[in-house]
Amino acid sequence: MSREAAVLVMIGVAVLFLVLMLLAWRRRQKRDSALSAPIGVPEHAEVRERQEVLYVATTRHEQPLERLALKPLTYRARGEASITDRGLALSLDGAPTVFLASDLLVRVEQSTWTIDRVVEPGGLVRITWLAGDDTPVDSYLRLVAGDTTDFIRSLAPLCQAPQTGASA
Repeated sequence: MSREAAVLVMIGVAVLFLVLMLLAWRRRQKRDSALSAPIGVPEHAEVRERQEVLYVATTRHEQPLERLALKPLTYRARGEASITDRGLALSLDGAPTVFLASDLLVRVEQSTWTIDRVVEPGGLVRITWLAGDDTPVDSYLRLVAGDTTDFIRSLAPLCQAPQTGASA
């Protein structure tokens, strides 16, 4: 096989992999289209604490390697998490504000890893909440500054949804 033919075969294989990745992502988006994150902050919500965060991922409950394509929490982003008297607001760059009301919040705890992210022990905040048709999901945040323990301590009293069997 000539050098040019080998290069063409390599390019063809690379294009094939890219097309397969695109098709798999579209299938995942279609699969998860029934799930949604609530948009918009209720009026008169009193902000108690704000933290700059890196949104990492939302996964199936207790399946940290199974990413969900949950709009608008599909992609990683920088943003701000605001704890209010009514729940948690996630204002992520380039996306509408997601508001997780107290009746959707199940549990908040520390985590060390999720899909494509491993940090120091307890470096992630894992928020278990009810999406769409009361399907429990886990969203992961990394605080840019501040202590995850303090953030969790502030958010935990707002968790009012029934427990889903999540382990501590």
